[in-house]
Amino acid sequence: MSDLAFATATELATLLERRQLGEVELAQLFLGRLERLGPRYNAVAAVLRERALDEARRAERQRAQGRVRSRLHGLPYGAKDLLAARGAPTTWGAPPYRDQVLDFDAAAVERLQRAGALQAAKLAMVELAGGGGYRYPSASLQGPGRNPWHPDYWAGGSSSGSGAAVAAGLVPLAIGSETSGSIITPAAYCGVTGLRPTYGRVSRYGAMALSWTLDKLGPLARSAADCALALEALAGPDARDPTCTGRRFRWQPLALAELRALRLGYAPADFDELAGEEARPAFAAALAVLRGLGAPLVEAALPTNLPYGAITRTIIGAEGATAFAGLIESEAFETLVDAKQKAGLRAGLQITARDYLEAMRLRTEVQHVFRRLFQEVDVLVSVGRPGPATPVVEPLDSPASAAAPAVLAGRPHSSALIPAGNLAGLPALCLPCGFATMAGGRNKARRQQSPPGSPHGGGPAAAPAQLPVALQLVGRPFAEGVLLSLGDWFQRETAWHRQRPPERIT
Repeated sequence: MSDLAFATATELATLLERRQLGEVELAQLFLGRLERLGPRYNAVAAVLRERALDEARRAERQRAQGRVRSRLHGLPYGAKDLLAARGAPTTWGAPPYRDQVLDFDAAAVERLQRAGALQAAKLAMVELAGGGGYRYPSASLQGPGRNPWHPDYWAGGSSSGSGAAVAAGLVPLAIGSETSGSIITPAAYCGVTGLRPTYGRVSRYGAMALSWTLDKLGPLARSAADCALALEALAGPDARDPTCTGRRFRWQPLALAELRALRLGYAPADFDELAGEEARPAFAAALAVLRGLGAPLVEAALPTNLPYGAITRTIIGAEGATAFAGLIESEAFETLVDAKQKAGLRAGLQITARDYLEAMRLRTEVQHVFRRLFQEVDVLVSVGRPGPATPVVEPLDSPASAAAPAVLAGRPHSSALIPAGNLAGLPALCLPCGFATMAGGRNKARRQQSPPGSPHGGGPAAAPAQLPVALQLVGRPFAEGVLLSLGDWFQRETAWHRQRPPERIT
């Protein structure tokens, strides 16, 4: 049964459709893994056993009656704990809200239920989604998110539980959120596929607000095709969220000729200087796979004259502090875990209207930058994160965790692609593309040798210190179909998304 836990959602859907597997049987498999393994990674905020089994029985009856709602029918999933789920704890990862129980479902939960999916868990997150800026991975009610590839390393934030739960085979699909990196980072660190949709594509009704003009909800799963299934269910109109565009999504994968016509833009410095030395061989191999597609790869990079990170921090700081002003001014505020987070939230209340509006003005410049870039290319390709996950005890502001080295100052690069892409509201897809191995206390690069297309690498079990690395694809607004098609092609040519953590860990 452990093989089923690491099957893709599309594979599980096929087994259900062929009646080779039952909805209740599948729910029990994942509920057992959530209860048994979730605590190892601090990945689970709450297991919703009764709800999941009730929904599984209903789904099984409906299938027997020929009333299948979608390909997600009968598939368990987990939702980041900032999404409301009727009658379940919704703690936002923060001690002040440990007893919060809401009496309604978030729009994302409603839509997945309508598609026939089963909510099996609320998944752990960094407290308040890290809005004030946090120094340690331990900034969570559940404790530091541990990486299933090696529990001494971080699962990434703030959707740490969502990334770890998919990587460890606790759920085949999870919903995370991103304000600036919180889907891409855990997907990259945990070796799973993550989709950040276009701003406004998915309703945020019932989701904790951190930054009204930046927050986005999206899926983490084993494959690009799985993410497409999830987005088909999640996207659509919702009058309760005025920022929701109402645009539905139906995936029609691009033909090979259409993929070959795409212009792929990349900055060489992202792969040979921004990337950590231990990750460069994997990134070089991934670029070689993309070259094999036959689509033109052209050099393209973000201009470096805009302070992308500072703009993002100002907007999140001002909007986050406003969203949590009541908490900041209360005694319960002191129960938050991370001192840096508390200081950042307090500082956010001091951001002036002038500074906030200047950040929003510069944000329009960022949008113009991307419009110009996308006149020259169709997809931007970069690293998901420059290297593998950091140690779970390492401060996130330590020199080892710093982003772009100073040497990049003289070369075109896109080290700020995550904050810039979020400022512009653009979709992004994170794809596992190899491994970096930590040996003898130092990071040494080793691309795992496995034939493309082999289900589990075809070789010996991964070493305990082997950590995933990932590519990031960014596209025009509402170009999720293009990104998912390119990602699906890449995953048909490789097997990185099918790797699993060592059995002795999971």
